[in-house]
Amino acid sequence: MSKGLPKRSEDYSLWYNELVKRADLAENSPVRGCMVIKPYGYSIWEKMQAQLDKMFKDTGHVNAYFPLFIPKSYLSKEASHVEGFAKECAVVTHYRLKNADDGSGVIVDPEAKLEEELIVRPTSETVIWSTYKNWIQSYRDLPLLVNQWANVVRWEMRTRLFLRTSEFLWQEGHTAHASKQEAIDETVLMMNVYAEFAETYMAVPVVRGVKSANERFAGAEDTYCIEAMMQDGKALQAGTSHFLGQNFAKAFDVKFATKEGGLDYVWGTSWGVSTRLMGALIMAHSDDNGLVLPPKLAPIHVVIVPIYKGEEELARISEKANEILSKLRAKGLSVKYDNRDTHKPGWKFAEYELKGVPLRIAMGPRDLENNTVELARRDTLTKETVNLGEVAIEDYVSNLLDTIQDTIYQKAFDFREQMTTEVNTWEEFESVLEEKGGFLSAHWDGTSETEEKIKELSKATIRCIPLNSKTEEGKCILTGKPSRQRVLFARAY
Repeated sequence: MSKGLPKRSEDYSLWYNELVKRADLAENSPVRGCMVIKPYGYSIWEKMQAQLDKMFKDTGHVNAYFPLFIPKSYLSKEASHVEGFAKECAVVTHYRLKNADDGSGVIVDPEAKLEEELIVRPTSETVIWSTYKNWIQSYRDLPLLVNQWANVVRWEMRTRLFLRTSEFLWQEGHTAHASKQEAIDETVLMMNVYAEFAETYMAVPVVRGVKSANERFAGAEDTYCIEAMMQDGKALQAGTSHFLGQNFAKAFDVKFATKEGGLDYVWGTSWGVSTRLMGALIMAHSDDNGLVLPPKLAPIHVVIVPIYKGEEELARISEKANEILSKLRAKGLSVKYDNRDTHKPGWKFAEYELKGVPLRIAMGPRDLENNTVELARRDTLTKETVNLGEVAIEDYVSNLLDTIQDTIYQKAFDFREQMTTEVNTWEEFESVLEEKGGFLSAHWDGTSETEEKIKELSKATIRCIPLNSKTEEGKCILTGKPSRQRVLFARAY
């Protein structure tokens, strides 16, 4: 293995970038701001995708696919939507290349200009609502619960692997409803689906909340979100769910015949999570030795490494190792037996530590004699010797993986609690933000002007107004004006 990772305490950003590359998750591509997701990284995304897809289908949603290209005129139909995305749009103007007359290379054919320019989708509300106009005529066509797995392009100036790239993978749900309440219920439901996924599978505790008007999705009436805390004290928005009201239905004239015989615009929602979740997974749990993956999302649950001298010893160990491997796989676990003769056991231990494999089993000749194996946990870096005559290894390992999942979550939860501070004055706000970071629970007077001023002075934004936030009389930390509840501020990714 190459020399160790940079330390998080010394350069968190460098540690993150190096870990993503060295753990074989992703790398920069020849196209600036875009990434290549490598097989190991993609296998984690596939596990995320499979679980989320099941959760969507369990709540009645179906998958479809809509075009990558959106006519430019569509984007201008919803005013706040175009304003929100205009600066990030990639635009297709021509459809053909040709060889330059002077032989200098390939140029855009000026005669192949598109009649209407196309936007490479930054999000799909417009093209989907234009389609829904043909799909919805009556209340009998509602609700329409559609999701798509796709890639989107938002032309970012400052990029970081997984967290912010010009092209990324995501899912986007787009639903249409007969009533306002039904659409709001859907928005809240999907925020809770995201929260359950983050906590149960990613082992990342999240705060459920509503965005302030300044932070709301462009074109939405309300944005619900889940916010997570990273180990460097910065927040990360891990998922959003938007109540669109009738804004897009009005923009694309999507009406339906009501039960009562009238005509009304439908009510809409949209919701999405992206490969940014990979960044959250890395930054919430990993350490200076590499990735720490919760077992529920780990591509490999257990790796078995033989320690041997000579072919004969390897053959005897392999017989026992394959017996264990079969038992573990019968339990539904993903197991790798690494009997490569090109690397020493110590090198393999370091590799699987770097890649975050939750559990490692080492077997040597002495283990064969004693009918034991050594189990090493990735989360705590502790080892134990297990007697195979005293325990059923498949049950022991399965239970231990559940314990690892719970331990990883609890550690992240305790850290989040420790990094959440109530502040009551501007001086306190500035001091905690600089010295500690994390979530700052503070009073705010509810105005966009104050929110902008706080952001300008501190680079901290309102991450959300927590849904469990109790009513509490107080004074805004900046203006001293009355406030009725605390909101969560943080610097964020």
